[in-house]
Amino acid sequence: MERFSMSQVVSLLNLPGPPGGRSAYYIQCPCCDDSPRKKHLNINLKKEVFRCPKCGVNGGIFDLYALYTGVPRDKVRKALVESLGTPEIRKPEPKKPLPEDVPESPLADIDIRHATYSALLSKLSLAEDHKENLIGRGFTESEIKQLGYKTTPVAGMSVIARQLQAEDFGLAGVPGFYRTGTDSWTFIQEKRGILIPVRDWQGRIQGLQIRRDNVSKRKFRWISSSFQLEGCGAVGWTHLAGPARSRIILTEGPMKADVIHALTGMTVLAVPGVNALTQLEVALKDLRNEGLEEIKTAFDMDFATNHHVQNGYNDLLRLLDRMGFRYGTYLWDARYKGLDDYIWECCLQKQRS
Repeated sequence: MERFSMSQVVSLLNLPGPPGGRSAYYIQCPCCDDSPRKKHLNINLKKEVFRCPKCGVNGGIFDLYALYTGVPRDKVRKALVESLGTPEIRKPEPKKPLPEDVPESPLADIDIRHATYSALLSKLSLAEDHKENLIGRGFTESEIKQLGYKTTPVAGMSVIARQLQAEDFGLAGVPGFYRTGTDSWTFIQEKRGILIPVRDWQGRIQGLQIRRDNVSKRKFRWISSSFQLEGCGAVGWTHLAGPARSRIILTEGPMKADVIHALTGMTVLAVPGVNALTQLEVALKDLRNEGLEEIKTAFDMDFATNHHVQNGYNDLLRLLDRMGFRYGTYLWDARYKGLDDYIWECCLQKQRS
């Protein structure tokens, strides 16, 4: 098979190599880590993929090269040939399990994930401080209940997993769940925070994000059980807030989308980040079948100054252009980072006047 390897591209980009010969390791994420001491981007040399659980950026060999160089993905192969030469035709070698490799479960069907996550959330509650936090963002109590936001429990997840098993909900392939023994399952232990359901255009829960308490970095992250026994990693799913319409807003972050929809009534589609677009095309095709024609982007105001964000934004515009959508960009007072912050401040000023 003729192809380049992840190891070749890592070396070409002058990125750190794996410590101690490991096949999977972490380096500084170019999109969301502001210090070399922060290392959230996972590179898996064996699977030849990369993923950041903080901002959601992920992909394969060509995606990694495009992320670091700004070269459009459809031009990456040509760039690699110019730098490395034409790859040799290699026969696949027998795979030998490495000590750090842990068998994972394939991702479960969306209907299974939706049923399991819905049942999980029904067994959890929302702490009072989290409710006040959400109300302070512009939600009403009824909207919070409808959205299904809950507080992560700090203990007892093995008990809940056993309850879900007894109720015949599938846990294998549902990100966050993993085995602790022959027939024992549990849910990944996270810091205390708010669980955010990430829904498709039909309202089904595809995955969960968490907004973690008392952290200044990596506040939002995916619920995932990668590298756990029969666990499963999260995918950078999109999230739709509101019904499918001919015109939508496109932003980053499920909670941000929910806030904008709650305050304006407009339909909002969220990607995990401007550099995490792998699931966007699928979502846009579904929405086009439901009548979508026009998209207004509304990413945080740093998209114009952060070159990594700008590269992702340019990829986004190329995608929208290729798919034939009408599109434009919302701009607002730069004192407010996100459109949700700006709209909420406008609402508060109106209430005070």
